[in-house]
Order: sequence, then structure tokens, then C-alpha cells
Amino acid sequence: MASEYLKWKAQQEAQNTPKEEPIVHTRKERIENWFHYHWLWLVIGAAGLLFLGTVLWNLLGIGRVKPDYVFAYVAKEPLSEEQAAAFEQALSALGTDVNGDGTVKVTLNQYLTHRGGDAETALYFNQAADTKLLADVTKGDSYFFLTDDPKALQRDYQLLANADGSAPDEDDRDVSDKAFSWENCPVLAGLNLDPDVYFGLSLGRRWFSGNAANEHEADEAFWELLTKGATR
Repeated sequence: MASEYLKWKAQQEAQNTPKEEPIVHTRKERIENWFHYHWLWLVIGAAGLLFLGTVLWNLLGIGRVKPDYVFAYVAKEPLSEEQAAAFEQALSALGTDVNGDGTVKVTLNQYLTHRGGDAETALYFNQAADTKLLADVTKGDSYFFLTDDPKALQRDYQLLANADGSAPDEDDRDVSDKAFSWENCPVLAGLNLDPDVYFGLSLGRRWFSGNAANEHEADEAFWELLTKGATR
């Protein structure tokens, strides 16, 4: 009997207990609550998008100014960042906007050779220079070649074109008609660049054939400008 009474009393108390009203959150509170439980996934997602965007940005070259003229510097001694920048600026002032992006840009790629030191060091530097330069040659990046040893460059790679821009014969390693000394080019010697750095260097151009040659008409015109009045 007592248990029935207790059940009845519990039912009465339950009926008399006021029901709690459901909590209604504001929009701001709902947003804050959602961020509280999902912030980590947001951070991971944002990092992933940033990484993907960076990769696409670099692959597509967005925001980068493409060069109008590309020079390869092949020598034992490197040019400092300041010297390379001065070279690019001085040569850019002579060129024209080939690709139509509103800017004249010259790019200088450095490929260093090292013939001194012990045999192991020399081998390392030579292999590194060969790998980088061959990558340039394969892609056809550089048209102009500035070097401290045109004979070695022609002997090892046979890149330099004849005086008329044509390809040399397979056994032709002569550079007397393929390169000009910097000091013998009035246009180059007249630039405001340190003669102690550039005098003794030689400028040549790479040969291209077929359709590839037609794609370098602007480079050919720039070559004619740089070597105007030059003597061998």
C-alpha cells in the first residue's frame, strides 16, 4: 500500500513541477558554438587551401613578370646579387617589351664552372654546372651566353651560333666568328657596369633552327643592337 502511495505522490509532484522552457540561442551564440567544436577542421582546411593555392600560383606563374630576354652567365667566378641586378637593369634599359606585359625584363641565369681545387671538388662543380646548364639548354631558356671561356663552352656544348646565326658544323669548335669580347662591343662597353668585372668576358648567342629560330626574332634584333659596331 505504501508503494502505491509513493507512486501516486511522485506522479502528483511530476504534474506540479513546471516544465523547463527550451533554451533559445541567438544567431551569434549558435555561430560561436559551431566554431567552438569545428575550429580545428577550419584551420586544417585553410592550410590545405593555402598550400594548393601556392602550388597553383607557382605553376601558373601568376604575379611573376616573364623575361623578355634571357642571358646565361657561364664562368668560374659568380656575380654578386648586386652585380647581377645591375646587369639586368642596364640591359633592360636597352631592350623592348617583347611579350607585351608592359615591362622590359632581362633575366641572368648563372652557371658556374670550377676548374681549380682538388680533383674531387672540381668534378663536383663541373657535374653541377653541367646539370644546370643542360637543363637550360633542353628547355631553350637562354639565347645569350656571357662567358669567361668561350672556347671551353663551345668545345663542351657547341651552343654558340655562327656569325649569321646558323648552326656550326659538328666538328666546328672555333669561336673567332661566334663571340665578341665585352670590351670590343661599344654598346656593352658603354654601359655603366664595372669594367673590372666584365672586361675579359665574351658574348655569344645560341643557335636555333626551324620553327624555333622564328620564335627568337626579337632576340636576334637585340643581338644586333648589342653587337652594333663590335669588332672581333
